[in-house]
Amino acid sequence: MAAKRIKWLICILIISGNFLGMLDSSTVNLALFPIAQGLNVSLTQVQWVIIAYMLVLTVFLPFFGKLGDIFPKNKIYSTGFAIFALGAFLNFTANNFYLLISYRCLEALGASIMIANGMAVIATLFKGSDRGKALGLNACLVAIGGMSGPAVGGFLINYFDWHAIFLPSVPIAITGAILSYKLIPSYMKKKVFKFDYKGFLYFTVGLLALLLAISEGHTWGWKSVKIIALGVLTLIFGGLFYFRDKKINYPLINFKMFKIKTFTFGNIAVMTSYMCMFTNGVLLPFFLQEIVKYNALVTGLLILPYSIASSAVAPFAGSYAGKNGSRFLTILGPSIYIIALIIFTTFNPSTPMWEIVMASVIMGIGNGCFQSPSNNAIITCVNKDELGIASGILSLSRNLGNILGVAITITLFDSFKTAMLDDGILYQTAFLKSYHLTMCFGILFGVVCLLCSFIAYAPQKEKI
Repeated sequence: MAAKRIKWLICILIISGNFLGMLDSSTVNLALFPIAQGLNVSLTQVQWVIIAYMLVLTVFLPFFGKLGDIFPKNKIYSTGFAIFALGAFLNFTANNFYLLISYRCLEALGASIMIANGMAVIATLFKGSDRGKALGLNACLVAIGGMSGPAVGGFLINYFDWHAIFLPSVPIAITGAILSYKLIPSYMKKKVFKFDYKGFLYFTVGLLALLLAISEGHTWGWKSVKIIALGVLTLIFGGLFYFRDKKINYPLINFKMFKIKTFTFGNIAVMTSYMCMFTNGVLLPFFLQEIVKYNALVTGLLILPYSIASSAVAPFAGSYAGKNGSRFLTILGPSIYIIALIIFTTFNPSTPMWEIVMASVIMGIGNGCFQSPSNNAIITCVNKDELGIASGILSLSRNLGNILGVAITITLFDSFKTAMLDDGILYQTAFLKSYHLTMCFGILFGVVCLLCSFIAYAPQKEKI
């Protein structure tokens, strides 16, 4: 019994790393508007507060996932917490845009260490329905991070300023670093460390070129020499990465795993689910603060129902998937996303609060239904000795969805708005039309997620 309690305590400790990541992202999303005002930067510039963080987090996931398969998990995870705490504190001190971006990158290194190894530890600790419950608890606590983020962030921004949003993470991360070192088993494997540094370089350059092209294309011009050059770089380095990792025996990403249908289409479904959610997640705070003129605290409270609904549904979804499989819930989730986004396309300055709350609740229910069942199916379809790299690839898909969701959303929104303003349309009308059009692309991402889920989670016996 004592061993079981320790197991669940370790599970909560592991999940607290994901909790911090969600707390950070939800508060930063809310703070983008005041950060842009406070540091006097544009919408396309301020998106890099999120993109830089997610880019660093994402490109290092395979590296730290591989480290986690070789070195003691307690030291790896404790180091992640410590670096995250340092980065969060430095964010609090940032007095210009470039320092903020630099400190966000440091914070992202810590988050990458934790996220790359979290799912593998949970999958090692738990089997069967307990694993489903653990993943459901993970989704629940992550949702609580999302739930507390807007409320806490809204309060701190309203009564202090945007710098204060980074402080709550510091004591939590320091406590996590100490407990991780003491409690998490090492799971150490005696292997010779081999890492594909060339592949890592190719992957990083290719992804950075792609994101820079997406985020700056409407500013520089899609037919400009810069964008064409970035497109060529993406193709060259993406191709180099793929062909190199396919032939070496210690790849950064094991492409053989993508022969498993559930793994391949499941990861695409996870990626597009985050693209779908971020379509509204990034723009809703801007809509509420700039068009409806709510302050940061009210805005945070109106975003709160999304996380409450997600955290309420997630444990039941994880438990259900552990017993009955993932197919039903992973099809239901994207369907609910689409319904929520259709409602968001009707928003205007006179939209009542109850409708904003209702749409957020519907989106949260969709997220709660989808995430833990999809994670469970993806993790359980691979061999036990591949759990670490599978966890890293799953996190990679999730964070690629975050990055592309932010970059594509803001690029589309700003392009639509700029074109309409150039045509002489009033600012508020241009904002609303651009917001609605961008939500339509979110619906498209939801449809892709639904189709991939239908293919990925076809009735079949999953490995445990």
